Amino acid sequence: MFVEVCKRSFWAPWRRVMCLSLVLLIAFGAVLAPIGEATADSRVKAAIIVDANTNNVLYSDDADVLRSPASLTKIMTLYVLFAYMRAGKVTYDTAFKVTPHAAGQAPTKLGLKPGSTIKVQDAIKALVTKSANDAAAVIAENLAGTEPNFGRLMTQTARNLGMKNTTFRNASGLPNDEQLTTARDMAILAMHIMRDYPQYYEVFETKYFTYKGRRYRNHNRLLFGYRGTDGIKTGYTRASGFNLTASVKRGDKHLVGVVLGGSTGARRDAAMRALFDQHWSKASSSKPKATSFIASLLGPPEPPAPPPPSRKPVYALASAIPAAPSRVMPVPAIEQGDKSSPGDTVRASLSPNRPTPRGGYDGSYHVQVGAFTSQSDAQNRLGMVQQRATRLLDGHLAFTATFMRGSTEWYRARFAGFSKNDAQSTCEALKRLRLECIAMAAE
Repeated sequence: MFVEVCKRSFWAPWRRVMCLSLVLLIAFGAVLAPIGEATADSRVKAAIIVDANTNNVLYSDDADVLRSPASLTKIMTLYVLFAYMRAGKVTYDTAFKVTPHAAGQAPTKLGLKPGSTIKVQDAIKALVTKSANDAAAVIAENLAGTEPNFGRLMTQTARNLGMKNTTFRNASGLPNDEQLTTARDMAILAMHIMRDYPQYYEVFETKYFTYKGRRYRNHNRLLFGYRGTDGIKTGYTRASGFNLTASVKRGDKHLVGVVLGGSTGARRDAAMRALFDQHWSKASSSKPKATSFIASLLGPPEPPAPPPPSRKPVYALASAIPAAPSRVMPVPAIEQGDKSSPGDTVRASLSPNRPTPRGGYDGSYHVQVGAFTSQSDAQNRLGMVQQRATRLLDGHLAFTATFMRGSTEWYRARFAGFSKNDAQSTCEALKRLRLECIAMAAE
Protein backbone atom coordinates (compact mmCIF):
# COMPACT_ATOMS: atom_id res chain seq x y z
CA MET A 1 0.00 0.00 0.00
CA PHE A 2 2.80 2.42 0.93
CA VAL A 3 4.55 1.64 -2.35
CA GLU A 4 1.44 2.65 -4.30
CA VAL A 5 1.21 5.92 -2.38
CA CYS A 6 4.86 6.60 -3.13
CA LYS A 7 4.23 5.94 -6.82
CA ARG A 8 1.41 8.49 -6.85
CA SER A 9 3.69 10.97 -5.06
CA PHE A 10 6.56 10.44 -7.50
CA TRP A 11 6.49 14.07 -8.79
CA ALA A 12 6.50 15.53 -5.23
CA PRO A 13 10.13 14.99 -4.14
CA TRP A 14 9.63 15.56 -0.43
CA ARG A 15 6.68 13.16 -0.34
CA ARG A 16 8.63 10.63 -2.35
CA VAL A 17 11.53 10.75 0.12
CA MET A 18 9.26 10.41 3.14
CA CYS A 19 7.33 7.49 1.67
CA LEU A 20 10.40 5.58 0.58
CA SER A 21 12.01 6.15 3.98
CA LEU A 22 8.91 4.79 5.69
CA VAL A 23 8.88 1.71 3.45
CA LEU A 24 12.55 1.05 4.18
CA LEU A 25 12.07 1.46 7.93
CA ILE A 26 9.16 -0.99 7.98
CA ALA A 27 11.04 -3.54 5.89
CA PHE A 28 14.22 -3.13 7.91
CA GLY A 29 12.35 -3.51 11.20
CA ALA A 30 10.58 -6.62 9.97
CA VAL A 31 13.90 -8.18 9.12
CA LEU A 32 15.70 -7.15 12.29
CA ALA A 33 13.17 -8.55 14.78
CA PRO A 34 13.48 -12.18 13.81
CA ILE A 35 17.21 -11.87 13.21
CA GLY A 36 17.72 -10.65 16.78
CA GLU A 37 15.83 -13.59 18.18
CA ALA A 38 17.56 -16.07 15.87
CA THR A 39 20.99 -14.77 16.81
CA ALA A 40 20.26 -15.19 20.52
CA ASP A 41 18.89 -18.70 19.99
CA SER A 42 21.77 -19.82 17.77
CA ARG A 43 24.36 -19.21 20.47
CA VAL A 44 23.04 -21.99 22.70
CA LYS A 45 20.89 -25.09 22.36
CA ALA A 46 18.65 -24.51 25.39
CA ALA A 47 18.00 -21.71 27.86
CA ILE A 48 15.78 -20.53 30.70
CA ILE A 49 15.57 -17.29 32.69
CA VAL A 50 13.77 -17.31 36.06
CA ASP A 51 12.74 -14.47 38.36
CA ALA A 52 14.16 -15.69 41.68
CA ASN A 53 11.81 -13.42 43.64
CA THR A 54 8.63 -14.92 42.18
CA ASN A 55 9.87 -18.22 40.66
CA ASN A 56 8.23 -17.13 37.39
CA VAL A 57 9.83 -18.28 34.15
CA LEU A 58 10.53 -15.17 32.07
CA TYR A 59 12.08 -16.96 29.10
CA SER A 60 12.28 -20.56 27.97
CA ASP A 61 13.80 -22.11 24.86
CA ASP A 62 14.02 -25.91 24.70
CA ALA A 63 14.24 -25.86 28.49
CA ASP A 64 12.98 -29.46 28.74
CA VAL A 65 15.22 -31.01 26.11
CA LEU A 66 17.62 -33.57 27.59
CA ARG A 67 21.28 -32.58 27.43
CA SER A 68 24.52 -33.44 29.18
CA PRO A 69 25.11 -31.28 32.28
CA ALA A 70 28.93 -31.53 32.13
CA SER A 71 30.40 -29.77 35.19
CA LEU A 72 27.05 -28.26 36.17
CA THR A 73 26.86 -31.67 37.84
CA LYS A 74 29.14 -30.32 40.55
CA ILE A 75 26.34 -28.04 41.79
CA MET A 76 24.48 -31.17 42.92
CA THR A 77 27.70 -32.66 44.32
CA LEU A 78 28.02 -29.57 46.51
CA TYR A 79 24.31 -29.56 47.37
CA VAL A 80 24.64 -33.06 48.86
CA LEU A 81 27.87 -32.13 50.64
CA PHE A 82 26.23 -29.02 52.14
CA ALA A 83 23.51 -31.25 53.60
CA TYR A 84 26.14 -33.25 55.48
CA MET A 85 27.81 -30.05 56.64
CA ARG A 86 24.62 -28.52 57.96
CA ALA A 87 23.90 -31.71 59.90
CA GLY A 88 27.33 -31.49 61.51
CA LYS A 89 28.56 -34.76 60.04
CA VAL A 90 31.25 -32.97 58.01
CA THR A 91 33.05 -29.67 58.66
CA TYR A 92 35.25 -27.38 56.60
CA ASP A 93 38.29 -28.89 58.31
CA THR A 94 37.34 -32.54 57.73
CA ALA A 95 40.12 -34.28 55.82
CA PHE A 96 38.85 -36.41 52.93
CA LYS A 97 41.05 -39.27 51.75
CA VAL A 98 42.11 -39.49 48.11
CA THR A 99 41.71 -42.92 46.49
CA PRO A 100 43.41 -44.13 43.29
CA HIS A 101 40.02 -43.82 41.56
CA ALA A 102 39.72 -40.15 42.51
CA ALA A 103 43.34 -39.38 41.65
CA GLY A 104 42.90 -41.04 38.26
CA GLN A 105 40.10 -38.77 37.07
CA ALA A 106 40.58 -36.99 33.76
CA PRO A 107 41.45 -33.28 33.74
CA THR A 108 40.48 -30.70 34.70
CA LYS A 109 41.86 -31.59 38.16
CA LEU A 110 44.12 -30.53 41.01
CA GLY A 111 46.50 -33.46 40.60
CA LEU A 112 45.72 -35.07 43.94
CA LYS A 113 47.83 -38.10 44.88
CA PRO A 114 46.46 -41.47 46.06
CA GLY A 115 46.71 -41.80 49.83
CA SER A 116 46.81 -38.04 50.42
CA THR A 117 44.04 -35.98 51.98
CA ILE A 118 42.29 -32.73 51.14
CA LYS A 119 40.24 -30.56 53.48
CA VAL A 120 36.57 -30.12 52.69
CA GLN A 121 36.93 -26.34 52.35
CA ASP A 122 39.63 -26.82 49.71
CA ALA A 123 37.63 -29.46 47.86
CA ILE A 124 34.64 -27.11 47.72
CA LYS A 125 36.64 -24.21 46.31
CA ALA A 126 38.37 -26.55 43.87
CA LEU A 127 34.97 -27.50 42.44
CA VAL A 128 33.74 -23.91 42.28
CA THR A 129 36.81 -22.37 40.64
CA LYS A 130 38.97 -25.04 38.97
CA SER A 131 36.06 -27.45 38.44
CA ALA A 132 38.41 -30.18 39.63
CA ASN A 133 37.18 -33.65 38.73
CA ASP A 134 39.48 -35.41 41.19
CA ALA A 135 38.10 -33.30 44.07
CA ALA A 136 34.53 -34.15 43.00
CA ALA A 137 35.32 -37.88 43.10
CA VAL A 138 36.95 -37.45 46.53
CA ILE A 139 33.73 -35.91 47.88
CA ALA A 140 31.65 -38.71 46.36
CA GLU A 141 33.73 -41.57 47.75
CA ASN A 142 34.07 -40.10 51.22
CA LEU A 143 30.33 -39.52 51.55
CA ALA A 144 28.92 -42.59 49.83
CA GLY A 145 31.71 -45.14 49.64
CA THR A 146 31.83 -45.26 45.84
CA GLU A 147 31.11 -42.81 43.05
CA PRO A 148 28.27 -44.95 41.58
CA ASN A 149 26.64 -44.96 45.02
CA PHE A 150 26.99 -41.19 45.14
CA GLY A 151 25.45 -40.93 41.67
CA ARG A 152 22.37 -42.77 42.93
CA LEU A 153 22.27 -40.46 45.94
CA MET A 154 22.48 -37.42 43.67
CA THR A 155 19.70 -38.72 41.43
CA GLN A 156 17.39 -39.38 44.36
CA THR A 157 18.12 -35.92 45.76
CA ALA A 158 17.30 -34.46 42.36
CA ARG A 159 13.93 -36.22 42.38
CA ASN A 160 13.21 -34.91 45.88
CA LEU A 161 13.85 -31.37 44.65
CA GLY A 162 11.50 -31.76 41.70
CA MET A 163 14.17 -32.33 39.04
CA LYS A 164 12.15 -34.95 37.20
CA ASN A 165 14.32 -35.23 34.11
CA THR A 166 17.80 -35.47 35.61
CA THR A 167 19.94 -38.56 36.13
CA PHE A 168 23.45 -38.55 37.60
CA ARG A 169 26.05 -41.27 37.21
CA ASN A 170 29.12 -39.48 38.56
CA ALA A 171 30.01 -36.51 40.74
CA SER A 172 32.07 -34.55 38.23
CA GLY A 173 30.13 -34.38 34.98
CA LEU A 174 32.72 -36.30 32.98
CA PRO A 175 31.14 -37.90 29.88
CA ASN A 176 28.50 -40.54 30.52
CA ASP A 177 25.66 -41.19 28.06
CA GLU A 178 23.21 -41.78 30.91
CA GLN A 179 24.01 -38.54 32.77
CA LEU A 180 21.36 -36.14 31.52
CA THR A 181 19.51 -33.02 32.63
CA THR A 182 17.52 -30.05 31.30
CA ALA A 183 17.86 -26.30 31.58
CA ARG A 184 14.71 -26.22 33.71
CA ASP A 185 16.05 -28.81 36.15
CA MET A 186 19.33 -26.94 36.49
CA ALA A 187 17.40 -23.75 37.30
CA ILE A 188 15.49 -25.65 40.00
CA LEU A 189 18.78 -26.87 41.45
CA ALA A 190 20.29 -23.38 41.43
CA MET A 191 17.25 -21.95 43.20
CA HIS A 192 17.43 -24.68 45.83
CA ILE A 193 21.12 -24.46 46.61
CA MET A 194 20.93 -20.69 47.22
CA ARG A 195 17.74 -20.97 49.31
CA ASP A 196 18.40 -24.19 51.18
CA TYR A 197 22.04 -23.43 52.02
CA PRO A 198 22.52 -19.64 51.93
CA GLN A 199 25.40 -19.84 54.42
CA TYR A 200 27.37 -22.01 51.99
CA TYR A 201 26.16 -20.60 48.68
CA GLU A 202 28.40 -17.54 48.94
CA VAL A 203 31.37 -19.74 47.99
CA PHE A 204 30.17 -19.51 44.39
CA GLU A 205 31.35 -15.88 44.37
CA THR A 206 34.96 -17.01 44.85
CA LYS A 207 37.04 -15.54 42.02
CA TYR A 208 40.43 -17.05 42.90
CA PHE A 209 41.53 -20.11 44.87
CA THR A 210 45.08 -20.90 45.98
CA TYR A 211 46.08 -24.49 46.71
CA LYS A 212 49.61 -25.69 47.43
CA GLY A 213 51.14 -22.58 45.93
CA ARG A 214 49.07 -22.54 42.75
CA ARG A 215 46.39 -19.94 42.05
CA TYR A 216 43.26 -20.89 40.13
CA ARG A 217 40.83 -18.46 38.50
CA ASN A 218 37.08 -19.10 38.46
CA HIS A 219 35.86 -20.24 35.04
CA ASN A 220 32.69 -18.16 35.40
CA ARG A 221 33.66 -15.02 33.49
CA LEU A 222 30.44 -13.22 34.41
CA LEU A 223 31.86 -12.81 37.91
CA PHE A 224 34.55 -10.54 36.46
CA GLY A 225 32.54 -8.30 34.17
CA TYR A 226 28.77 -8.58 34.47
CA ARG A 227 27.35 -6.39 37.22
CA GLY A 228 25.54 -8.16 40.04
CA THR A 229 26.73 -11.70 39.29
CA ASP A 230 27.09 -13.77 42.47
CA GLY A 231 27.66 -17.26 40.93
CA ILE A 232 27.26 -20.04 40.09
CA LYS A 233 28.93 -22.62 37.67
CA THR A 234 30.20 -23.36 34.18
CA GLY A 235 30.53 -26.69 32.41
CA TYR A 236 31.94 -28.15 29.22
CA THR A 237 32.47 -31.44 27.45
CA ARG A 238 32.47 -32.15 23.73
CA ALA A 239 29.08 -33.80 24.06
CA SER A 240 27.48 -31.00 26.08
CA GLY A 241 29.00 -27.91 24.54
CA PHE A 242 29.52 -24.89 26.79
CA ASN A 243 27.05 -24.68 29.70
CA LEU A 244 26.45 -22.02 32.33
CA THR A 245 24.18 -21.51 35.31
CA ALA A 246 24.31 -17.91 36.58
CA SER A 247 22.73 -15.77 39.28
CA VAL A 248 22.55 -11.98 39.10
CA LYS A 249 21.29 -9.54 41.75
CA ARG A 250 20.81 -5.81 41.24
CA GLY A 251 19.02 -3.91 43.96
CA ASP A 252 15.91 -5.89 44.85
CA LYS A 253 15.83 -7.80 41.57
CA HIS A 254 17.28 -11.29 41.21
CA LEU A 255 17.44 -13.42 38.07
CA VAL A 256 18.70 -16.97 37.62
CA GLY A 257 19.62 -18.23 34.16
CA VAL A 258 20.76 -21.46 32.56
CA VAL A 259 22.15 -21.84 29.04
CA LEU A 260 23.24 -25.20 27.61
CA GLY A 261 25.10 -26.20 24.49
CA GLY A 262 27.04 -23.09 23.55
CA SER A 263 29.43 -23.53 20.63
CA THR A 264 32.15 -21.55 22.43
CA GLY A 265 32.59 -20.14 25.92
CA ALA A 266 32.42 -16.59 24.59
CA ARG A 267 29.14 -17.20 22.72
CA ARG A 268 27.67 -18.96 25.76
CA ASP A 269 28.54 -15.98 27.99
CA ALA A 270 27.24 -13.51 25.41
CA ALA A 271 23.95 -15.39 25.19
CA MET A 272 23.56 -15.34 28.97
CA ARG A 273 24.28 -11.62 29.20
CA ALA A 274 21.88 -10.88 26.37
CA LEU A 275 19.08 -12.93 27.94
CA PHE A 276 19.55 -11.21 31.29
CA ASP A 277 19.56 -7.79 29.61
CA GLN A 278 16.43 -8.59 27.58
CA HIS A 279 14.39 -9.77 30.55
CA TRP A 280 15.67 -7.59 33.37
CA SER A 281 12.79 -5.15 32.96
CA LYS A 282 10.32 -7.99 33.60
CA ALA A 283 11.90 -8.95 36.92
CA SER A 284 9.98 -8.24 40.11
CA SER A 285 11.54 -6.01 42.74
CA SER A 286 9.35 -7.43 45.50
CA LYS A 287 10.95 -9.92 47.82
CA PRO A 288 9.45 -13.43 47.93
CA LYS A 289 7.00 -14.00 50.73
CA ALA A 290 8.53 -15.74 53.73
CA THR A 291 5.99 -18.53 53.49
CA SER A 292 7.13 -19.38 49.99
CA PHE A 293 10.61 -20.45 50.99
CA ILE A 294 11.02 -20.31 54.77
CA ALA A 295 11.01 -24.12 54.82
CA SER A 296 13.78 -24.15 52.27
CA LEU A 297 15.88 -21.87 54.43
CA LEU A 298 15.53 -24.30 57.30
CA GLY A 299 16.71 -27.11 55.06
CA PRO A 300 16.39 -30.84 55.58
CA PRO A 301 16.87 -31.98 59.18
CA GLU A 302 19.27 -34.73 58.16
CA PRO A 303 21.48 -35.27 55.12
CA PRO A 304 20.45 -38.00 52.70
CA ALA A 305 21.57 -41.44 53.79
CA PRO A 306 24.23 -43.02 51.58
CA PRO A 307 23.18 -46.17 49.71
CA PRO A 308 24.54 -49.45 51.08
CA PRO A 309 28.00 -50.50 49.88
CA SER A 310 27.84 -51.28 46.20
CA ARG A 311 27.93 -54.82 44.98
CA LYS A 312 28.19 -56.06 41.47
CA PRO A 313 24.60 -55.84 40.19
CA VAL A 314 22.88 -58.88 38.80
CA TYR A 315 21.00 -57.94 35.67
CA ALA A 316 18.71 -59.89 33.41
CA LEU A 317 17.09 -58.87 30.16
CA ALA A 318 13.39 -58.13 30.42
CA SER A 319 12.47 -61.37 28.69
CA ALA A 320 14.76 -63.56 30.81
CA ILE A 321 12.74 -63.55 34.03
CA PRO A 322 9.69 -65.84 34.22
CA ALA A 323 6.39 -64.42 35.37
CA ALA A 324 5.67 -64.69 39.08
CA PRO A 325 3.32 -63.03 41.57
CA SER A 326 4.48 -59.48 42.09
CA ARG A 327 4.28 -56.79 44.74
CA VAL A 328 4.05 -53.36 43.11
CA MET A 329 6.33 -50.67 44.54
CA PRO A 330 6.04 -47.12 43.08
CA VAL A 331 9.40 -45.59 42.22
CA PRO A 332 10.22 -42.53 44.37
CA ALA A 333 11.80 -40.86 41.34
CA ILE A 334 8.45 -40.30 39.64
CA GLU A 335 6.29 -39.60 42.67
CA GLN A 336 5.28 -36.09 43.70
CA GLY A 337 6.94 -34.82 46.86
CA ASP A 338 5.07 -34.20 50.09
CA LYS A 339 2.97 -31.05 49.75
CA SER A 340 4.75 -29.45 52.67
CA SER A 341 8.24 -30.11 51.32
CA PRO A 342 10.65 -27.18 50.91
CA GLY A 343 10.73 -26.99 47.14
CA ASP A 344 7.01 -26.79 46.35
CA THR A 345 6.98 -23.15 45.26
CA VAL A 346 10.00 -23.60 43.02
CA ARG A 347 8.64 -26.84 41.61
CA ALA A 348 5.17 -25.50 40.84
CA SER A 349 6.40 -22.36 39.12
CA LEU A 350 9.18 -23.92 37.07
CA SER A 351 7.37 -27.09 36.02
CA PRO A 352 6.04 -27.05 32.45
CA ASN A 353 2.43 -27.88 31.75
CA ARG A 354 2.08 -31.60 31.24
CA PRO A 355 -0.93 -33.71 30.25
CA THR A 356 -2.69 -35.75 32.87
CA PRO A 357 -1.03 -39.18 32.95
CA ARG A 358 -2.81 -41.93 31.10
CA GLY A 359 -3.31 -45.39 32.52
CA GLY A 360 -1.94 -46.36 35.92
CA TYR A 361 -0.46 -49.24 37.83
CA ASP A 362 -3.54 -51.29 36.97
CA GLY A 363 -3.18 -50.92 33.18
CA SER A 364 -3.99 -54.08 31.28
CA TYR A 365 -0.49 -54.29 29.78
CA HIS A 366 2.99 -53.36 30.97
CA VAL A 367 6.32 -52.78 29.23
CA GLN A 368 9.14 -54.40 31.19
CA VAL A 369 12.65 -53.02 30.60
CA GLY A 370 14.70 -55.20 32.93
CA ALA A 371 14.94 -57.22 36.13
CA PHE A 372 17.52 -56.78 38.88
CA THR A 373 18.51 -58.07 42.29
CA SER A 374 18.82 -54.48 43.53
CA GLN A 375 15.88 -52.05 43.72
CA SER A 376 18.18 -49.08 43.15
CA ASP A 377 19.47 -50.70 39.94
CA ALA A 378 15.89 -51.24 38.78
CA GLN A 379 15.05 -47.62 39.54
CA ASN A 380 18.15 -46.42 37.73
CA ARG A 381 17.15 -48.50 34.70
CA LEU A 382 13.69 -46.91 34.72
CA GLY A 383 15.23 -43.45 34.98
CA MET A 384 17.64 -44.08 32.12
CA VAL A 385 14.94 -45.52 29.82
CA GLN A 386 12.60 -42.67 30.67
CA GLN A 387 15.32 -40.15 29.80
CA ARG A 388 16.07 -41.85 26.48
CA ALA A 389 12.42 -42.18 25.47
CA THR A 390 10.63 -39.35 27.27
CA ARG A 391 7.95 -38.69 24.66
CA LEU A 392 7.37 -42.37 24.02
CA LEU A 393 6.69 -43.07 27.71
CA ASP A 394 5.01 -39.79 28.67
CA GLY A 395 1.98 -40.47 30.86
CA HIS A 396 2.90 -44.07 31.67
CA LEU A 397 3.73 -44.75 35.29
CA ALA A 398 7.09 -46.29 36.14
CA PHE A 399 7.31 -48.80 38.96
CA THR A 400 9.21 -51.79 40.31
CA ALA A 401 7.53 -55.11 41.01
CA THR A 402 9.20 -57.64 43.29
CA PHE A 403 9.19 -61.42 43.22
CA MET A 404 11.23 -64.23 44.77
CA ARG A 405 13.32 -66.60 42.73
CA GLY A 406 14.74 -69.17 45.07
CA SER A 407 16.08 -67.22 48.03
CA THR A 408 16.76 -64.06 45.97
CA GLU A 409 14.38 -61.11 45.73
CA TRP A 410 14.22 -59.62 42.24
CA TYR A 411 12.91 -56.26 41.08
CA ARG A 412 11.23 -55.86 37.71
CA ALA A 413 11.46 -52.41 36.08
CA ARG A 414 8.21 -51.63 34.28
CA PHE A 415 6.01 -48.97 32.73
CA ALA A 416 2.24 -49.36 33.10
CA GLY A 417 -0.99 -48.24 31.48
CA PHE A 418 -0.83 -49.74 27.96
CA SER A 419 -3.26 -51.58 25.75
CA LYS A 420 -1.86 -54.74 24.20
CA ASN A 421 -1.17 -53.09 20.84
CA ASP A 422 0.31 -49.97 22.47
CA ALA A 423 2.60 -52.06 24.65
CA GLN A 424 3.87 -54.02 21.66
CA SER A 425 4.42 -50.95 19.47
CA THR A 426 6.11 -49.09 22.35
CA CYS A 427 8.46 -52.01 22.97
CA GLU A 428 9.32 -52.17 19.27
CA ALA A 429 10.15 -48.45 19.34
CA LEU A 430 12.31 -48.92 22.44
CA LYS A 431 14.22 -51.73 20.75
CA ARG A 432 14.96 -49.42 17.84
CA LEU A 433 16.61 -47.22 20.48
CA ARG A 434 18.59 -50.30 21.57
CA LEU A 435 16.63 -50.56 24.81
CA GLU A 436 15.75 -54.16 25.66
CA CYS A 437 12.11 -54.69 26.68
CA ILE A 438 9.13 -57.01 26.57
CA ALA A 439 5.38 -56.33 26.44
CA MET A 440 3.37 -58.38 28.91
CA ALA A 441 -0.06 -58.54 30.48
CA ALA A 442 -0.32 -57.19 34.01
CA GLU A 443 -0.49 -59.96 36.60
